Amino acid sequence: MTVSDSSVRIVLLYPDLLGTYGDSGNATILAKRVALHDISAEVVLVHSDETVTAEGDIYLLGGGEDGPQNYARDLLSKEPNFARAIDKGALVFAVCAGFQILGDSYVDARGEIQSGLGVVDAKTRRIKGDRAVGELLGESLLPISQRLLSGFENHGSGTTLFGRSQPISRTLRGVGNDYDAHVDGALQGNVLCTYMHGPALARNYALADYLLEKAVGLKPLEGDWLTELQMKLLSERIESLS
Repeated sequence: MTVSDSSVRIVLLYPDLLGTYGDSGNATILAKRVALHDISAEVVLVHSDETVTAEGDIYLLGGGEDGPQNYARDLLSKEPNFARAIDKGALVFAVCAGFQILGDSYVDARGEIQSGLGVVDAKTRRIKGDRAVGELLGESLLPISQRLLSGFENHGSGTTLFGRSQPISRTLRGVGNDYDAHVDGALQGNVLCTYMHGPALARNYALADYLLEKAVGLKPLEGDWLTELQMKLLSERIESLS
């Protein structure tokens, strides 16, 4: 896709259901990064009682608790516009609960297996070990200038990738997808997922630029002091862990 009419449409899905961990801030960061290109950005909020537009460039899903997660899954499964947007090449960025419902299946609080939307080749079950809570630091596996990705994780389920999905980072600290996997997130086509809260794009500007390039062809910003400062701080953090 390319920028149409010099505007980028960012669709934030169900912030009333999937807004527990501040992931709605990812929409703000993307809009700010677009503005640095002197291009306008429209953030479209779609609440649980509203219809999803098929005309977005980027769709965002955040984290939430089990009940709202199941409700969001039910709503999206009945939204032809969401499936239509993905088929047209729109980019989807999903965090935690949003990641899980895009997969083939996940487990709810009662331990029951729930069907996901099947957008990403991933299955989620109860995590093998204690609940994953704390800082998440990983070495990026994406073609971006930022070597390290960081966020905050809080999840009790572990996700296994298969088929066409590939992780976005190799875990250096924290859990990520699962204790056994040592990776975080998933990338499959134009769908990118992670367990990083923070919000993730506020802590990883190069990741935000990567999403914008995939979605609408905007090239990563060069000489951006925020990105450079962040990379310096992350480099110092990894050195302290060694």
